[in-house]
Amino acid sequence: MSYMGIAGLQLELAAQNNVALICAEITRVKKRFPWVEMLVVGELASHGFDLTKAEPAGGDTEQRFAALARKLGVWLVPGSYYERDGEHIYNTAPVINPQGEVVSRYRKIYPFLPYEKGVSPGDRFVVFDVPQVGRFGVSICYDGWFPETTRSLMAMGAEVIIHPTLTNTNDREQETVMARANAVMNQCYFVDINVGPPLGNGCSIVCDFDGNIVHQASGQAEVITFEVDLSALRRARERGLMGLGQPLKSLRDNPVVFPAYQAALAPSEALNQLGALKVPGPENGDATTLQDD
Repeated sequence: MSYMGIAGLQLELAAQNNVALICAEITRVKKRFPWVEMLVVGELASHGFDLTKAEPAGGDTEQRFAALARKLGVWLVPGSYYERDGEHIYNTAPVINPQGEVVSRYRKIYPFLPYEKGVSPGDRFVVFDVPQVGRFGVSICYDGWFPETTRSLMAMGAEVIIHPTLTNTNDREQETVMARANAVMNQCYFVDINVGPPLGNGCSIVCDFDGNIVHQASGQAEVITFEVDLSALRRARERGLMGLGQPLKSLRDNPVVFPAYQAALAPSEALNQLGALKVPGPENGDATTLQDD
């Protein structure tokens, strides 16, 4: 099986304790759409921007979501919360499996400075495997402005990027453009779920591996249900975007040293599994009508 039903919950939330409301909405959505196996909520949905609400990993908020995931038998990425670890506070998104186990916690690598003052950056990329489906990666909001984040997750094997967001500013349109670009450049699904008003301004977007918009929400509360097809994604990575360019193979095979990093692309087991870059020729069809970009 390489299919999975996902629901993105763009909820209308205020800057308060929203955990009970979020749990009720997740329960309602699962009842209405029983085929959904993973539910995603926006960034900082549980308590908003209040650093005084920071909890240790495994605290009350996370425990309540874990119990709900176990009760409903679903994968759950309930947005993020502020996590306190010693002297540091992180913007952390837990990944919870259908047994109610926290399989991973992703700490936002790029806090939105200067506004997330006092929030420490994480330093670890997170991917996780859904058995019999595929590999997923997690990033949060402002991370999407840095193409290296999605590229790193792709190189680690991610086929679907779960991207909780909390945006309430007039650059939301630019963020949706970047979501689509991240998807098409890395041939992955990009699931960008924002919070609705008054905390956020909505306009969540889900893009597929060809860069198509699966769904773009309005600015109001909305439930976005869709299905990922990872067999089709793998075929596109093998054959090329729309049967044309094979960008991930070209990235892998070119030994250029990037001036920004003074390094070439690191070896990637996921990229190596794509096979050779196939060039059209007499044995593969007439290439005389093809043009180089």
